[in-house]
Amino acid sequence: MFTLAALAICAVTAAQARTHAPAPILPATPDQQPPEDPGLITLTVAEIKRLFTLVTRRLRPETHHLHWIWWRRRHQARARWFHHRTRLRRDQRT
Repeated sequence: MFTLAALAICAVTAAQARTHAPAPILPATPDQQPPEDPGLITLTVAEIKRLFTLVTRRLRPETHHLHWIWWRRRHQARARWFHHRTRLRRDQRT
């Protein structure tokens, strides 16, 4: 029962983060070069669970967890940008 309540809190928090986050940086044309910094994706339920774990249990230093979360969100934003550009190129050919 407590697990479902905790998951619900994480889901609500992720939904609120999505409504307050800036729009993702996406390419407008298929030939556009990637930006220096694509930004970060919004917090997901999994990332919120990791942050909660960081607060409640200290298996590794805080900097390790925060660096990993930041790197992962930035990597996913970059991947989203390149996937969107690939779709634009594919749509242009057809």
